[in-house]
Amino acid sequence: MNLPIPAVGLAAEAATISPLALFLQADIVVKGVMAGLLLASIWTWAIIIGFSFTLRRASRDSQSFEHDFWKAEDIDRFYEARGKGELPAAKVMAAGVTEWRRSTVQKSVDRDGTRDRLATAMSSAIAGEIDRLSDRLNILATVGSVAPFVGLFGTVWGIMRAFTAIAAEQNSSLAVVAPGIAEALFATAIGLFAAIPAVIAYNRFSHGINRLESRLSRFADGFYATLSRELEAQR
Repeated sequence: MNLPIPAVGLAAEAATISPLALFLQADIVVKGVMAGLLLASIWTWAIIIGFSFTLRRASRDSQSFEHDFWKAEDIDRFYEARGKGELPAAKVMAAGVTEWRRSTVQKSVDRDGTRDRLATAMSSAIAGEIDRLSDRLNILATVGSVAPFVGLFGTVWGIMRAFTAIAAEQNSSLAVVAPGIAEALFATAIGLFAAIPAVIAYNRFSHGINRLESRLSRFADGFYATLSRELEAQR
């Protein structure tokens, strides 16, 4: 006769496969893998939250800066008032104004050379700002590509431990194999838990960085055209 399994027994079984229980029962190597992946996940989420605010603020403030710049009647006055800030658009403008003043300070102005230097200065400023903003994206890329393999290493180690338990007890029943396999699969799950948000965030932030770079390039092109017309007006 098959007797029903008591509810207490079911509760005890459920408790043994809880995440905390799986971590505590794991081998020291698998524990190290799990702990490392959990730290990587926490680090990843800290970067995601911080970078989200940084990128959103940079895009919003740069858009506002450009809008006010094109409405300004006096570029020099606008530069003195707002061109020395830390915004990416302000840095691009500062690079153009600085190169303009250096190139036009003499009586004889090399127009072609001035245009080349203006384009180079603003392009360098854009590249510098993009590099500064995307400094931590490489961490997301690293976690996204490495974490699954680290979790897989924990999985392989846990399965090896399960086979060792089978050999030691000479018993291949599920009760002997299940704990090691459960620990192994849990390591893989943590690896995916760390990797998936990192990959999604990396792709999303890369798209945002590319959009900001395009916006800064358009702003630099417009400012370059304004300075070029000013250069042509000088006789």
